[in-house]
Amino acid sequence: MRALNVLRDLSKVADLIELCFSPTMDNYGQRYVNDMRKAGRDESFLRWANHVAETTSMPMMGYVWEEEDGKIVGNASLIPFRDKGKRIHLIANVATHPDYRRRGIARALTERVIKQAREKNTTAFWLHVRDDNPSAIKMYADLGFVEIARRTAWTANPDSQLPKIESDIQIIPRHPHFWIQQLGWLRRLYPDSIAWYHHWNFNSLRPGFWSWLSNLFMDFELEQWAAVRGDELLATLTSAPHGGRSSSLFAATSERADEALKLLLVHARRALRYHSSLAFDFPGGEMTDAILAAGFKARRTLIWMRADATNR
Repeated sequence: MRALNVLRDLSKVADLIELCFSPTMDNYGQRYVNDMRKAGRDESFLRWANHVAETTSMPMMGYVWEEEDGKIVGNASLIPFRDKGKRIHLIANVATHPDYRRRGIARALTERVIKQAREKNTTAFWLHVRDDNPSAIKMYADLGFVEIARRTAWTANPDSQLPKIESDIQIIPRHPHFWIQQLGWLRRLYPDSIAWYHHWNFNSLRPGFWSWLSNLFMDFELEQWAAVRGDELLATLTSAPHGGRSSSLFAATSERADEALKLLLVHARRALRYHSSLAFDFPGGEMTDAILAAGFKARRTLIWMRADATNR
């Protein structure tokens, strides 16, 4: 085990991450890996990054496990963030080559980056792990991490030929007077506890001239719909651009609005026909049947875990 050397390790670490996580890697994850490879070939970037390791989201700190022949078979990255002014660290890219697993490499690397974060005076450690990896979940629990949230990443392709579903629920454009209720639901479904990572900021969804003007200048095109039954608001759905022709969807619903959510998601697939793909992040285990019925597929469910740096 040795410290990550950004001047020569980034490309090898990118290869290891892709090998271990490619089955559940989304477009963002693939771009992240490709950016690591590109950065690993850019000498000017590497010279810069070596001096700003604590201010970039690229994995510039951490430890690797290297064989005698120079092959990197294990990795754990440490990425700094700020949450309400406090320094926190995300433990990321914990990966072991399939041929070298069950030898304690991942645990040793994780323990070492925890020590490294403490040396940086962190206040808390965070990480996320797939829910279908029980051995890793147990390892992190044994190290003092507790579950904070579960998030499922769903994907679907637009399809303008989808048949309309007969229902007494109507899908209409989001009306400004729905905003207060919409915001309350958004805060429940996209919790502040992990907003430091996802950068959820729903001010752009707020009705009004200044939000419209800001979105116009940023070339940020939103589409918003509401599901209503009579005068009752049941749910809303927002489509926001997410690089290229893909779109991210954000739902705001009560806890028992399964039918409304299904209708909104089907409507989005019909309406966003010029988009290449739709991504939908939602609390794990909530309204699963409705999301599946709308034609979405689960890419992965991540468990977010946290440990306080004062616990040793």
